Amino acid sequence: MAIIRSIAALEAIYGPLNSVGEASTAKVADRITPAYRRMIEAAPFLALATVGPEGLDCSPRGDRGQVAFIRNERTLLLPDRRGNNRIDSLRNIIRDPRVALMFLIPGSGNALRVNGEAEIDDDPALRESLAVEGKAPRSVVVVAVREVYFQCARAIIRAGLWDAARQVAPSALPTPGQILADLSAGRVGGDDYDRSWPERASQTMW
Repeated sequence: MAIIRSIAALEAIYGPLNSVGEASTAKVADRITPAYRRMIEAAPFLALATVGPEGLDCSPRGDRGQVAFIRNERTLLLPDRRGNNRIDSLRNIIRDPRVALMFLIPGSGNALRVNGEAEIDDDPALRESLAVEGKAPRSVVVVAVREVYFQCARAIIRAGLWDAARQVAPSALPTPGQILADLSAGRVGGDDYDRSWPERASQTMW
């Protein structure tokens, strides 16, 4: 085993930062440009990374149509839709505002990354402006954008992420009910949990 423990050792393998091609740095903007706006407005899914005293968290966020809304070229709004009420991301933001977002657009090979600082707003007018089917989010994550840039397509191409022929059959994976039953010694989960999930989800989506 040869663990790399210094930047110098890392750069001996990959090269120094100033050696990367201009395309790797010219794409970085400090605001939402018109081109990046189009990508954000097309993305129904993102992963939200936060940091807190207990460590890191990465939470999936998805919505009908776009998942994030642009207030202005330096501010994004993320309505906090229904979930499991763990609120790990929100707890972290209260204690450390640093966030990172990765947007995915079905069919596109490029991901979009945003770094910045966030705060949580529960203003009733703001929440109502982001309501879906008459149901407003309980809060809105307001992101002050510091960096925006696209990620090259290699990872998505390698993964075949949008290739239907490479999709995994759900029957090949453990179900949430099975996982819960295993980890709780049968106290929660099981077949009943899986059977009731579609109806439960349809009634608590927003």
